[in-house]
Amino acid sequence: MRAFIVDRYGKSGNVLRAGDVPEPEVREHDVLVQVHAAGVNALDVKIRDGEFKLVLPYRPPFVLGNDVAGVVVRAGAGVRRFKPGDEVYARPDKDRIGTFAELISVNEDDLAPKPKRLTMEEAAAVPLVGLTAWQALVEIADLRKGQKVFIHAGAGGVGTFAIQLAKHLGATVATTTSAANVDLVKRLGADVVIDYRKDDFETVLRDYDVVLNSLDDETLRKSLRVLKPGGKLISISGPPDPAFAREIGKPWTLGPVMRVLSRRIRKAAQRRQVSYSFLFMRANGKQLSEITSLIDSAVITPVIDRIFPFESTNEALAYVQKGRAKGKVVVKIK
Repeated sequence: MRAFIVDRYGKSGNVLRAGDVPEPEVREHDVLVQVHAAGVNALDVKIRDGEFKLVLPYRPPFVLGNDVAGVVVRAGAGVRRFKPGDEVYARPDKDRIGTFAELISVNEDDLAPKPKRLTMEEAAAVPLVGLTAWQALVEIADLRKGQKVFIHAGAGGVGTFAIQLAKHLGATVATTTSAANVDLVKRLGADVVIDYRKDDFETVLRDYDVVLNSLDDETLRKSLRVLKPGGKLISISGPPDPAFAREIGKPWTLGPVMRVLSRRIRKAAQRRQVSYSFLFMRANGKQLSEITSLIDSAVITPVIDRIFPFESTNEALAYVQKGRAKGKVVVKIK
């Protein structure tokens, strides 16, 4: 089958190789999915460039890609919830990525029915950012009606989804964006919009319950100032904390490293009487099914910036790497 492959890590002009690879193995509880579309994420760029090789040691050559929408081709003997012909979508488990390909094998626990009101391309834009927003706002933050949440980069992939989810949960939502995207984030539900090129968010916002950070370390530190005591700072861009080492099953080897990397922000959070959590979202078909229900009820609608053909996967990654996409970028494979 055709796929886009990482032959080596590296940031200097590194591109994926288009080539043929064997069809993936289908184990007892796996579902073989014919890929119709794949979301393209900043995570893909970071994996390609080797930024996660300490914690996600994929051995080149490997197929890249973390979002999929497609049709079930074959199901393992132990699969009970899916059958050939079913339309599905998923963020595969971190150890089984590879959606920039014609086929992928996914554990049935990581799959969910594709939202009926979405095209394959629209559905492929959802799993990674949808699960990130869900695990940050529902699972970690336990965001409630009447609370205030500040979501950085509201026009990005995670931001556009998180704003809609937070509004559904009944929160007041603040976000940052450029002037060109103010109308977009307001349509999605943002109550307070800050033009990051003109204003400093930490001088505008006060007494927030939750901050969802996806930007750099300086922004992360500034975010502490907008939280009230007891507030929660959740970051998807680091630094990783010791809990992350436990989650990925490497507490003895990576725990001390994560403790050092996150010491500064954890101490600063403690001084301000708030908590700090690093989130590296995980595959979860049950949560994705909850998201399917919200989408089919028209509570949340994915935002698509551009759709690239399969043969232009490298161009799609380059576009995402610029950091200017409104919502998600998708590769159409079938």
